[in-house]
Amino acid sequence: MNTTEKIIKSHLADKSQRLVAGQEIAINIDQTLTQDATGTLAYLEFEALNIDRIRTKLSVSYVDHNTLQTGFESPDDHRYLKSIAEKYGIIFSPAGNGICHQLHLENFGVPGQTLLGSDSHTQTAGALCMLAIGAGGLDIASALAGKPFYFIMPEVVNIVISEKLNPWVSAKDVILELLRKYSVKGGVNKIFEWTGNGIKNLDVPERATISNMGTELGLTSSIFPSDERTKKFLQSQNRVKSWKKIVPGEGEKAKYSDIIEINLSKLEPLIACPHSPDNVVKVREIEGTKIDQVCIGSCTNSSYRDLMFVATILKDNKVHPDVELVISPGSKQVLSMIAENGMLKCLLDSGARILESACGPCIGMGQAPPSGGVSLRTFNRNFSGRSGTKDASVYLCSPEVAVVSAINGKITDPRKFSKAPIIKVPEKFSNVTKFIYPSNIKDRRKAEIVRGPNIKPLPELKPLPDEISGQITIKLGDNISTDDILPAGAKILPLRSNVPAIAEYTFYRIDPEFVKRIKTTGGVFVLSGENYGQGSSREHAAIVLRYLGIGVIIAKSFARIHRANLINFGILPLTFKNSDDYKVFDIGDVLRIENIYETLKQSSALKVSNEDKNLAIKLQYSLTQREKEIISAGGLLNYIKESKR
Repeated sequence: MNTTEKIIKSHLADKSQRLVAGQEIAINIDQTLTQDATGTLAYLEFEALNIDRIRTKLSVSYVDHNTLQTGFESPDDHRYLKSIAEKYGIIFSPAGNGICHQLHLENFGVPGQTLLGSDSHTQTAGALCMLAIGAGGLDIASALAGKPFYFIMPEVVNIVISEKLNPWVSAKDVILELLRKYSVKGGVNKIFEWTGNGIKNLDVPERATISNMGTELGLTSSIFPSDERTKKFLQSQNRVKSWKKIVPGEGEKAKYSDIIEINLSKLEPLIACPHSPDNVVKVREIEGTKIDQVCIGSCTNSSYRDLMFVATILKDNKVHPDVELVISPGSKQVLSMIAENGMLKCLLDSGARILESACGPCIGMGQAPPSGGVSLRTFNRNFSGRSGTKDASVYLCSPEVAVVSAINGKITDPRKFSKAPIIKVPEKFSNVTKFIYPSNIKDRRKAEIVRGPNIKPLPELKPLPDEISGQITIKLGDNISTDDILPAGAKILPLRSNVPAIAEYTFYRIDPEFVKRIKTTGGVFVLSGENYGQGSSREHAAIVLRYLGIGVIIAKSFARIHRANLINFGILPLTFKNSDDYKVFDIGDVLRIENIYETLKQSSALKVSNEDKNLAIKLQYSLTQREKEIISAGGLLNYIKESKR
């Protein structure tokens, strides 16, 4: 078996299940992670299940997204998260510790285990040979309760890498090359498994950069082998006992659905242009573009090696006077170590600003570019408006490209700069990060959960009626992201535990009149193009639609996590049998679908009638029997409660 199959087979909830691509499987989850932007809703859902303690081997609640406390809402939510951790036996990581994915690599990742996280970039832990999958909060709540995680068995694609990277070329360029070739839809229902003799030339932080941005390809996950480089990383974190060797089957060659070969020595510095991670070109093709801002960090590129490289370049250089450079260390460990070795001073002396070890500007939490500005970022997403400035042009690149461009004041191919420094990584890393571990409370039922006034009860969601009739409230194009559906940022993220309040911002950036219109017309349909719901795992982008009365999304195709979130909240995801049918529907058209549940039982196509245009078409769905039952119950929470009766 390949590595992916080995891990999945050892975690199957039903050992009789066969690993056939396209078929639904269920696996047991060893670990979960949440972050504060999605965690509050996930734990409200977990509370609703009436479970006395978690049923996983390890679960961690991180505070890293909304550390900019502009009002009482965020500190109240953080206090709630801490009290939930205490009551149910969850490890708590307070604000300032760092970014969840970086912290999980350093402290908790275990080769061969499964990790489910309420953050789409959870697959970062694939760098440690974990089967790490991003999911919605309801799926996390279910896993915390000991329920298996259901998903479609992906195709396993073998990425075979050879040789080694040239100076000034980095792991970021590896994943940008794949995005250039295969687009943000190229990895849907696939896992990329990395092998080849070039693997030994990539350390765990480099592998983490690659696996992190597998999310942008639409992958279910990315998996690297657990080899000597993995062992060395765990040794450096004083966790070598967690290591075991896991590689594809030897002897008979492991089988894959496809093989993609990458020669690392053939790559050159790449950059993703606005406004999509797959809009990738060679840096030299757009050299000279003036820039206003450079941001280095995020869960993609904020490791010790990344920041040491940047600091070494800046040691004898200054940031261009027309450029603002901000740097976000990935963890308190990284920040402490560059402070101890003196390299933090190099960053400060260059004119760079040092931000807290948190997600920060990656999710629009501060450091918005100026109007019409150009921002160069080592992040993983550059969707329009995500930075906080709607008309900004955001580019994605490696730390190597970012730091040289910050010095020159314009996008620059770093190979022309000077000899690239060689960064020596210490054999032992400092252990400075402080977690709050659950205390030995004898009766956790007596532990008090602290709720602020912004934490509202979950809305009660009823099943869809058997006949749905109403208007199309909005018609959207391709690659609509969860940022488009429900924006993040300093204004909106603090409302994440208050569904009625945050629902007021649904489609706010695309159509500011959407909520007003839906309340006036009572529309129940949303129409979209390809890859609807790409990006973040935030289930808020699904629950707000259901809360506002949307019952059906009709799209050409769906992103994996968002499709699951729609089903989890009882929304019916339908696709066009003929994609050209998308053209004959418009905002305001009144649609009708009848006999929904009987049709689902028979696995027949659903007929939708456009009463304004006097036509009818058939719509498809790819629902498993379990997913049909979830829809019929009005969502996953209702389904779990009913199954317990």
